[in-house]
Amino acid sequence: MRSKLSLSLAVLVLGLVGNAYPSLAQDGGPLFASIRKAGDVKMALGSAPPWSMISPDGKATGYASELVDLVVKGMGLPELKGVLVDWNAQIPALQAGQVDLVSPGLGYTEEHCKQVIYSGPDFVALNGLYVARGNPKHITSVAQIAQNSDLKVAISLGGDYTQFALSAGIKSEQLVNVPDIPAGVAAVTGGRAVALFGSQVGVVHPEQKGLEFVLDKQLPSLGYGAMFRKEDVAFRDAFDKELNKLRANGVMKELLAKYWREVFGDLDGFDAEWSELSKIQKASGLVPSCK
Repeated sequence: MRSKLSLSLAVLVLGLVGNAYPSLAQDGGPLFASIRKAGDVKMALGSAPPWSMISPDGKATGYASELVDLVVKGMGLPELKGVLVDWNAQIPALQAGQVDLVSPGLGYTEEHCKQVIYSGPDFVALNGLYVARGNPKHITSVAQIAQNSDLKVAISLGGDYTQFALSAGIKSEQLVNVPDIPAGVAAVTGGRAVALFGSQVGVVHPEQKGLEFVLDKQLPSLGYGAMFRKEDVAFRDAFDKELNKLRANGVMKELLAKYWREVFGDLDGFDAEWSELSKIQKASGLVPSCK
């Protein structure tokens, strides 16, 4: 009896080991093979606390990282390893094979989609301007800044908003390029710029930093998802399958609500965000050229 039990346990263990990474076993794509060899999934991420950051113990944390971790586990992949990469270096790092994917990365734009492919969205940003508290310059839109060449707007270097600004008619000499969001906040509070161009979640507790957010309803929404190399379509499709399970079963909503509450202190505005995010399963739902 004991020998039969031991044999059964051995068969069970061998079965579990053989199926530890089912997606890896079933797919012959180069990225799956690379991950199998490395023993981890290397993900580049931009710094945007608390949405995305590297913790003191070196782990990727935040909304996007937690979500991707659930996705890769659902795919049967090994451990997720995060690497902090400047926004303007994300696509070069991905194309050079230094990382397997990027999340959160740059937003969906036609230009970006010429270079990479995207997962479905995990966030949809509503865009506008962070101005000094009380809005002393009475700024209401990006178009207003474009009409007055004396006004300057801070832009995070390498991010998504430079092209948005130029497309809206803002001249390059009106841009105050800054390395990150904190530097953009300093540019506004220090008087170097009348506003910082960004999304409604870009600056955490803006009122505590001497700013307020002005929503520009004339601007399009900007979708965000994981970025992959063009040749990794099979991997992206498998990723999307798991991501959309989390969209459908409420896990994505619950996770996003947790971080929304952390940033804003309540869920004001969350329903509008989720209403849009819950309906879109592919990048092409926001930017048709992003396949």
